[in-house]
Amino acid sequence: MALHQEMTYTIEDIYALPDGQRAELIDGQIYDMAPPNTMHQRILMNLSGEIREYIKRHGGNCEIFPAPFAVFLNKDDRNYVEPDISVICDKDKLNDKGCNGAPDWIIEIVSPSTERIDYGIKLFKYRSAGVREYWIVNPRTRTVNVFDFEYDQASTQYSFDDEIPVCIYEGFSVCISALI
Repeated sequence: MALHQEMTYTIEDIYALPDGQRAELIDGQIYDMAPPNTMHQRILMNLSGEIREYIKRHGGNCEIFPAPFAVFLNKDDRNYVEPDISVICDKDKLNDKGCNGAPDWIIEIVSPSTERIDYGIKLFKYRSAGVREYWIVNPRTRTVNVFDFEYDQASTQYSFDDEIPVCIYEGFSVCISALI
């Protein structure tokens, strides 16, 4: 009896999806993405704006890209993600298709369909790819898990009501409750 063999996909398969269908590719496996809800979009837009304004006020050279934005995480054809928010400080990683390599800061806003992936698979992938900071924003539990990979600090969990310090920008903090 033959063993069941899983199909391995590439970025070509992602680009061949029907118009409007969004998916991510992690280690050759396709993960479909459900449309985000209103709260997800509110957090995405307002948090992106807050970060963008901080960078502008402080003359920073990093750029912020909200989803959908392509990140070719490992510079291979088996990994393609669309983080909710990507902050990229190395302009050499950017081209017309997106980001080639790890963004400096990634924020994922959890939905019921992505919880397992955001807290598990992506946590490992982002850390091993060289992301400096990773936030998991969970509207259901009103919590934010912050992972400071740059200094290998243990994760810290915050409430939406807390002032959450940004690891890659000293002196910058965000209160999610104030944004929604």
